[in-house]
Amino acid sequence: MPERPIRIFGDPVLKTVSDPVVEIDDRVRSVVQDLVDSVALPGRAGVAASQIGVNLRAFSYNVDGVIGYLINPEIVELTGEPELVDEGCLSVPDLWYPVLRYPHARARGIDLDGNEVEIEGSGLMAQALQHEVDHLDGKLYLDRLDKDSRRAAMKQIRTSTWF
Repeated sequence: MPERPIRIFGDPVLKTVSDPVVEIDDRVRSVVQDLVDSVALPGRAGVAASQIGVNLRAFSYNVDGVIGYLINPEIVELTGEPELVDEGCLSVPDLWYPVLRYPHARARGIDLDGNEVEIEGSGLMAQALQHEVDHLDGKLYLDRLDKDSRRAAMKQIRTSTWF
């Protein structure tokens, strides 16, 4: 399958808590393939199902040349002192703001065979895990900005060509 268009800020699916996957069927397999195809494009570290308009708890990642996915992910461990890291989002094009993220994260979910899988990492992987799980919880990174940064981001969004 080809990569799917990314839903943009303002689309209600981005603010909706995603439903858990209860059965691995052809639809779920197709969504996971679309997620993997969508994240494989250059400059993409992660794509959540909500970003391609699907209300299911699944995301794909592409970090350090490793592409994968996780179904029904949950963050099970965050370690280190949260630090400000520049963050952007495919659903909020051309905006980058510092967001507090933990430097190391571990997430647990399942694969297409129903096997439990854990993914962990530091740096970009930790950031991607936190960012994508936020998407599945109906949150954008903008929701984590301090008041002044959020105000500036919203002004930038309102004047953008894509909004």
